[in-house]
Amino acid sequence: MNTLVRPCDVEHILLDVDIQDRRQLFETVGRFLSPQRQDAASAIARQLDERETLGSTGLGQGVAIPHARLRDLATPIAVLVRTALPIAFGAPDDKLVDLFFILLVPEQATQEHLQRLADAARILCERRVRDGLRTSVSIADVHAVMRDGGQS
Repeated sequence: MNTLVRPCDVEHILLDVDIQDRRQLFETVGRFLSPQRQDAASAIARQLDERETLGSTGLGQGVAIPHARLRDLATPIAVLVRTALPIAFGAPDDKLVDLFFILLVPEQATQEHLQRLADAARILCERRVRDGLRTSVSIADVHAVMRDGGQS
């Protein structure tokens, strides 16, 4: 199973979400991952935003990989968000972004964090993967694209 699927269960795929900006994206992901704990949801949003202020995690071609390290996280977790409409995200090609692979890793997971980011970037830079993620109708179909992504 590839690096996209391991930390991103089928339950962590959000399709056609109405998102207006980066702040709303991070708040939505925080609430999604911690619906009963506002403090945890806020911490997730804050960590993602703090990382993003260091430089955009936009890759180009409508894809971004926002990521953060979290102190109280035991294992990596990811959320794939496909927005209903693309949003400005400071991507290097100045294109709007509609595919977000958000990766959260334990605070101490340095090499693992870097490897997951590199693998996700490599896979998401493949046109057939991006196209599949954009055109898939169901969460199961999106998960299949993620499962098979990077495999020829």
